[in-house]
Amino acid sequence: MNNIEKLGVDIGGVIIENHNVSADTSFMSKNFLSTPATADAFIELKRLNEGRFKDRVFLVSKCGPSVQSKTRKWLKHNNFYEITGISEDKVHFCLERIEKAEISHSLGLTAFVDDRLEILGYLKHLSDLFLFKPQEAEVEENREHLPLVTVVNSWAELGTLLNR
Repeated sequence: MNNIEKLGVDIGGVIIENHNVSADTSFMSKNFLSTPATADAFIELKRLNEGRFKDRVFLVSKCGPSVQSKTRKWLKHNNFYEITGISEDKVHFCLERIEKAEISHSLGLTAFVDDRLEILGYLKHLSDLFLFKPQEAEVEENREHLPLVTVVNSWAELGTLLNR
């Protein structure tokens, strides 16, 4: 049995802020590079990558080719790799939400952070699932998966739980 812990983290809504963002700085606008990072995301990811998960933090995001390109540009523009120590080769994309399960299995992930309860429902084979800043309507649609997850509302809260 492999006891090596590996963390998967969604990007949109978890690392890139999508709550309380103005139209001018929305990731879907022409000013997408100005979209802010979620508060404390970079610092907590650096701590996790250097600490508990020891260079085993992976980003896994569901999006199409255009958003994939924008995401890569945003990560570079915001010095994500330099600040967190997470390398570019640890970024994985898929086109369908359910594909996150296959990616998590192939990477050997043991924990995952996502802002969608539906996706965490596909990842029930992982030992630690964290629902980040959940949206009430999405939770209501996928309520059956709620017992599988720990709900967190900030990176500071998540960092405290994961750095125990």
